[in-house]
Amino acid sequence: MEKDKRIKKIKNVTLQGSFINFILTVGKVIAGIVGNSTAMIADGIHSLSDFVTDVIVIVFINVSGKEKDKNHHYGHGKFETFATMLISFALIIVGFGILYAGAVKIIDSLQGELIEEPGFIALYAALISIISKEGLFWYTKIEGDKLNSQAMIANAWHHRSDAFSSIGTALGISGAILLGESWRILDPIAGVIVSFFILKVAWDIAKPSINELLDGSLPETTVIELEQIIAKTKGVEFFHNMRTRKIGENISVEVHIKVDKNLTVEVSHQIATEIEITIRQRFGERTHIIVHVEPSKN
Repeated sequence: MEKDKRIKKIKNVTLQGSFINFILTVGKVIAGIVGNSTAMIADGIHSLSDFVTDVIVIVFINVSGKEKDKNHHYGHGKFETFATMLISFALIIVGFGILYAGAVKIIDSLQGELIEEPGFIALYAALISIISKEGLFWYTKIEGDKLNSQAMIANAWHHRSDAFSSIGTALGISGAILLGESWRILDPIAGVIVSFFILKVAWDIAKPSINELLDGSLPETTVIELEQIIAKTKGVEFFHNMRTRKIGENISVEVHIKVDKNLTVEVSHQIATEIEITIRQRFGERTHIIVHVEPSKN
């Protein structure tokens, strides 16, 4: 039941964001065309990528919420991780696209081509976008943290990258309007600068999701905490061969423990069960745990 509520909440937050992104996309592109602003058109395309990633989150979160089946014994949690990776790749494409478009404009300007003066409508659109996307970032980020959703948090940063994009766009457009003809190059320069911010955010999102899909270990702080739980469990003389990974919102732990060889099977099993209970109390009921019990040689 709790899981269904989580999925429903993620979908509701994402749908609200997608509606705003759709309105901003249309508004920015129109403002960019009418206002003769390359930076604003690129910004509109960035908002379009936000809308697309909203759709990705909605589609994949439905799949990730499914229980395990005969083909997915560990559940479908990594579908959410896969969605996160797709969002980061979308950001990378957008970042390079804005970088390329801005660079071409800068080169053309340096070669003597006159850049059209952007209109105030483009500046107004940028200011509206900054306010809208920064608010959407905080709303999505807070809810993503509450729901422990990687995809939502990644999507929140996509919203913020759009806000950053709009800040750069606003600065470039205002400079191009207010400082005269020779400063119109600021419009594409702003786009190029913003593209680097977008690429940085994309990498920060992509790295952990790729690590998880490749079954990378949990963070060192988490591993240390798990080791402390196991070591403090009464009856555990030694443990080794611990393996950890992340499966969507949940973690997976496998460990071998050594217990007194004179203990009964029932008591040894109770020790393993105590480890499982303690870890699940700390990291969630859906934590995947395998404890292999071995007799101590002493």
